[in-house]
Amino acid sequence: MSSKVMNMVQSLNSTMDLRMSQDDSIILLGEDIGKDGGVFRVTDGLLDKYGEERVVDTPLVELGIVGMAIGMASSGLKPIAEIQFQDFIYTAMDQIINQMAKLRYRTAGLITAPLVLRTPYGGGIRGGLYHSQSGETYFAHTAGLVVMTPSNPYDAKGMLSSAIDSPDPVIFLEPKKLYRASKAEVPEEDYKIPVGKASLVHEGDDVTIITYGSMVPLVSRAVSNNSVSADVIDLRTLVPLDINAITESVRKTGRVVVVHEAPRTLGMGAEISALISERMIEYLYAPILRVTGPDTPFPYRLEEYYVPNEKRIMAAVQKVLEFR
Repeated sequence: MSSKVMNMVQSLNSTMDLRMSQDDSIILLGEDIGKDGGVFRVTDGLLDKYGEERVVDTPLVELGIVGMAIGMASSGLKPIAEIQFQDFIYTAMDQIINQMAKLRYRTAGLITAPLVLRTPYGGGIRGGLYHSQSGETYFAHTAGLVVMTPSNPYDAKGMLSSAIDSPDPVIFLEPKKLYRASKAEVPEEDYKIPVGKASLVHEGDDVTIITYGSMVPLVSRAVSNNSVSADVIDLRTLVPLDINAITESVRKTGRVVVVHEAPRTLGMGAEISALISERMIEYLYAPILRVTGPDTPFPYRLEEYYVPNEKRIMAAVQKVLEFR
């Protein structure tokens, strides 16, 4: 299997290019995704290759983008829709929650909406309160949606390809901070990373650190820099959650820290903590701690104070390790 060194933008572009060459039913749509190649250039060059009927520049109306994608998907096409920033997705929440997520249930499986809704999310570009939000729990709370987020170029390709094949609608959250932050060997051929399968990116015995998206490389650096014997779990899929990977690690370590960029209240950390407490309380040696963004709007100039950092992560790790 041949491979190339790619960043996440190139990996995602490569995936869509490959899958579009194999399947004429795959249609891309979104704001500025054609001539401009998207605001982050993830779809760059695909308009020239596949034409305006398969790479559709839409008006600036997120409700319409999602509505068109649902119509396409329910009619047998395979749309991959892009919302320019996840912050802009909220005007389409009626379509996402009441149509896209519920079409299979509403029609007893007669009509489905197998589409991928891609969108960059989180901090990293100093975009402030309207271009830096992490709203994954809105989607995780909505039955009928699959929610995925990659943390590296290799996973991005395999996960997006699996998302395209999913019979259910997928919210595919792309951490913009990682778009060009690193490169990796990525196979040029198609491959799949299964939906609902977490990754153990670092292995240890003393503590379990559960994270995803842009926090994965940060947590990995913190563990390596401080010589911590930790299991670092990259969830990859938030819904459905790989609870087996979590419980297996917790059974071994008995100490847990959850790290995410999104606000603390009702974040993924709260749900993960509850699941572990319900299922694994007899294995825990310390309280489960969360390292998260605060319950405030995302700031323009104080991004480094909002987003979790190595110091905050290590303070939580040290606290659970020292708890007796």
